[in-house]
Amino acid sequence: MAEESIDGLSPRQLHAKAWAGEYELIDRQLSPLGLRAMKELHLAPASTVVDVGCGTGQTILQLADWVGDEGWIYGVDISEELLTVANQCTSHLKCVQLINTDAQALELPSYSADAIFSRFGVMSFNDPIVAFSNFHRLLKPNGRIAFCCWRAFCDNELDRFPLLAAGFRSPLDETPFSFSDAEYVRNVLASAGFKDIEIAAYDEAVTSGDVDAMTRVLLSVGPLGKIARENPTVKSAAEPKLREGLVSLGDGTSVALVASVCIVSAVA
Repeated sequence: MAEESIDGLSPRQLHAKAWAGEYELIDRQLSPLGLRAMKELHLAPASTVVDVGCGTGQTILQLADWVGDEGWIYGVDISEELLTVANQCTSHLKCVQLINTDAQALELPSYSADAIFSRFGVMSFNDPIVAFSNFHRLLKPNGRIAFCCWRAFCDNELDRFPLLAAGFRSPLDETPFSFSDAEYVRNVLASAGFKDIEIAAYDEAVTSGDVDAMTRVLLSVGPLGKIARENPTVKSAAEPKLREGLVSLGDGTSVALVASVCIVSAVA
């Protein structure tokens, strides 16, 4: 499949555009997974939190419920387009600062954060140990990090089902599954200086809504979404196959697929 730009947009920009276009449906799907990881931060009111890969801002709003008006949240994302949406969604909060940068090179003062959180925003760093070492630097002593990451593609119905339904066997890009090996993740965190590392497998059936909503999301993001957005002719052929597969699951008003993730937490 082609990796060159489409309409002058790079694959990363195409991903951001697709995400921004369907962010409400995507957030509905991913929200319970992020909330499960968020619990591992044990946040207290007035805490300072760094949200790595904050996207369009739903996780910032959820973190704000924990830290309150006296807390502070740095929302960090490499995509300016997603941060534009995040700014709209969080503009009513006075405890938020959005930062457009690669979180691997985030320049905040050392020992300035009580916690670092990420909902699927940590799997694509060029050098994970450098990135997590930087996160460790930002955390106060005994500060916590917690994030969710995808388990293997073969274990993930949410990613596997739509791809197979559309007639494909494997994803174009394994990057989203680069943290699927728990021991690899453990070694990255330990090498970066973290202790008390806990990695727990977690499965939950998630949904964006009815067949139409799930079709839109799955053709926008995830392994099938990557193929579809980077190959427009493929998208038109894949859509009816995907829709038929989702209809076959039974309840067309609320279509759920199981997401298989790891919930990871550690202490600085």
